[in-house]
Amino acid sequence: MTTQYSLLYWSVPFRGQFVRAVLAFAGKDWTEIDDAAISEFMKGPVAEMAVPFMGPPVLIDNTNGFAISQMPAIILYLGETLNLMPSTPELRALTMKVVNDANDVIDELTLQGGRDMWTEDRWQKAIPRLRKWMTIWEELGKRNGLTEAGGDLLGEGRPGIADIVTSTLWTTVADRFSKIEALLAETAPHTLALSGRIASLPAMAALNEKTRREYGDAYAGGQIGASMASILN
Repeated sequence: MTTQYSLLYWSVPFRGQFVRAVLAFAGKDWTEIDDAAISEFMKGPVAEMAVPFMGPPVLIDNTNGFAISQMPAIILYLGETLNLMPSTPELRALTMKVVNDANDVIDELTLQGGRDMWTEDRWQKAIPRLRKWMTIWEELGKRNGLTEAGGDLLGEGRPGIADIVTSTLWTTVADRFSKIEALLAETAPHTLALSGRIASLPAMAALNEKTRREYGDAYAGGQIGASMASILN
């Protein structure tokens, strides 16, 4: 039986993990296209693509044939269609800010997709900026009543897209890179606690177990993934 969604993303967590997390949180099943097939799709004529795209992730909603690329756009589509977005325009805007901030953070963690490789010197120079990113999350949560014991990032009273994305961002890297985990615990304890609470939800815990089983300790692919593992642990 065809699942409702098809996801094109590589066999690593990284950018595609946000899409997986939202689908898992909503209780949806999806099929993933293997890496070789994704490479073939990318080589094909743009005119034949389900949606014109440069690289994954790409999500296809098989119920209506709609296809969309770019992680923030996919998250917005799922949030709207799965009733996971907040009710006010202000909170919806803040939600998308969090999604786009997360997208920026993972670009920085991979040094803009592998433009450079991590060295100890680059890590030391990156710490102040990464700490500022963590503080941005911490301050946003505090303004909306987040504590280490409870609450959510935007004060909605229930977990939403912003919380799922926050947890996916920080738990995925903290679980794999000890230096980031230590920095997060020191800089943004409220954010770390929120991320852990969301990650412990049954659907999220099952996704994390599946991710570990299928991808091991991998975060990003290729040389950049290897340099992250060597320097950030």
